[in-house]
Amino acid sequence: MCPNCRAFITTSDRTCPYCHERVGPRAVERRDTGAVLGGLIPQARFTTSMILLINFGLFAATVLYSMRAGNSDALMSLDPRTLFDFGAKYRPAIVLGQWWRLVTAGFLHGGLFHILMNSWALFDLGAEVEELYGAHRLVLFYFVSSVFGFLASTFWSPVLSMGASAGIFGLIGAMIAVGVRHKSALGSAIRGLYLRWAIYGLLFGLLPFFRVDNAAHLGGLAAGFGVAYLAGMPRYETRWSERFWRLAAYGCMLLTAVSFLEMYLWFAASAQ
Repeated sequence: MCPNCRAFITTSDRTCPYCHERVGPRAVERRDTGAVLGGLIPQARFTTSMILLINFGLFAATVLYSMRAGNSDALMSLDPRTLFDFGAKYRPAIVLGQWWRLVTAGFLHGGLFHILMNSWALFDLGAEVEELYGAHRLVLFYFVSSVFGFLASTFWSPVLSMGASAGIFGLIGAMIAVGVRHKSALGSAIRGLYLRWAIYGLLFGLLPFFRVDNAAHLGGLAAGFGVAYLAGMPRYETRWSERFWRLAAYGCMLLTAVSFLEMYLWFAASAQ
């Protein structure tokens, strides 16, 4: 299917015979097709799996830190001080200049149930976005959605907040953008499916016995939709627009690394 006009073309076509747009292999086919970890990680989920690995690594670190601080129930419920020290979103701290919390908060979780629920959604949804849009756009959508989600949360509430769900809602927004951009029966079906995902997720956040940050979810959903609508599907990889989105993804990864470095330097200074 042509990524520009969505007409059916053959696998050997390098120029769409209908819209005359240059096309290339799918994003998933441009990767090395060799097995990752002996086939344990499917290629279509490689970047998604790396995000999950970072999340679980930080969760293990926070649990150990909390246990050493005397929290015997750290596995199921981390204490607020630990989450704050590791970079959870907290409005007073962000207002004072700790901007990096808008990034680091998206990789932290408050307990085992929290990370398992988010990981379940991210594992399936991330693979769909990664195969459809490619790894670079996945990284971009996830990062921008998470940051804008916690920015919205900062304006809405001063309390601690963290979790991958802002980025997950951004990926839902990216899938909705597919249906909005492409006026077809398939596009309508995709749009309807992921709109229901978004509605169910937001309604779940209204349940009184769950402390869910719906402001972060709405901010992530809007940001994911907006960026995905602008970026569109991957085009021929030598186009300047593809280079731009690739550089934007690398910039997001660099900013994530800088944010965690800032968190570590602040943590080390505050511990003295």
